Amino acid sequence: MTSTRPAVDESLRDAYLRRLGFGTPPPATVETLHAVHRAQVERVPYESVWVWLGERRTIEPLDSVRYLVSGRGGYCYHQNGALATLLGWLGFRVHWHAGGVQGHPDAKPNVDGNHLALTVSGLPSDDNPGGEWFMDVGLGDGLIEPVPLRTGTYTQGPHTYGLRPSEIAPGGWRLDADESMSLHGMDFTPGEATAADLVAEHERLQSAPDSSFVRTLVAFRRDVGGVDFLRGRVLKRLDTTGETTRELTSAPEWHTCLADVFGLPLSDVDTERKTLLWNRVTAAHEKWLAGSRQ
Repeated sequence: MTSTRPAVDESLRDAYLRRLGFGTPPPATVETLHAVHRAQVERVPYESVWVWLGERRTIEPLDSVRYLVSGRGGYCYHQNGALATLLGWLGFRVHWHAGGVQGHPDAKPNVDGNHLALTVSGLPSDDNPGGEWFMDVGLGDGLIEPVPLRTGTYTQGPHTYGLRPSEIAPGGWRLDADESMSLHGMDFTPGEATAADLVAEHERLQSAPDSSFVRTLVAFRRDVGGVDFLRGRVLKRLDTTGETTRELTSAPEWHTCLADVFGLPLSDVDTERKTLLWNRVTAAHEKWLAGSRQ
């Protein structure tokens, strides 16, 4: 049991499992860990649409579960926070860690808490007798399935990742991202974190003018073959055959893309708010186009 795991809420648990495609609670096995992780990145989008709708969120575990059960997605705190809660309810030993995303090579590596990372312990397998796993459904174009928490290189779909001891967090770990990914790497601390340790960074990321989530609407969805990525009105698909890009030019096309590609129909958002959302995204897109021409 971790310090961040709330008491079991069977109705929330079962609704969450249904969204992931499970009819009944599965056993706490290595196979389940991989299947649940894979189902989350395939079915629940990593997204900042809620920020652009003017919504504000907490990162409390039960709230994160409710956001996802309602048909929405979220960013790292919601994705990993909800999944950690579900796995805890299923009997896994899950641990929160304060992490820091290094967005590009020139940025400074950090463990400032701008990311929530997860590990699972006590789950040995033939290829991982130590029983410790690194998992992360909150990096957008990150892992498809968990990997052993040990130094190594792992290929999943079009991406190859490296995992090694962190150089800035003694006892912690470093994920080296594939060069085609939206980040350069991520470090995380060895100790257990709570929502209280991360809430200040969450507040900054959901509201500060210089936050990347405030500046740009994004959505990601992974599958075993690759990743779909929406940035404003630009849709990309990266898989083992290469990358394709197209611009979405109308509100119906854009909202259909959200629903069909990313599983985000926004059925709880009325027409007026959807129109305002499209107008905001279009204004930002046109500003970006004007800047790129200069």
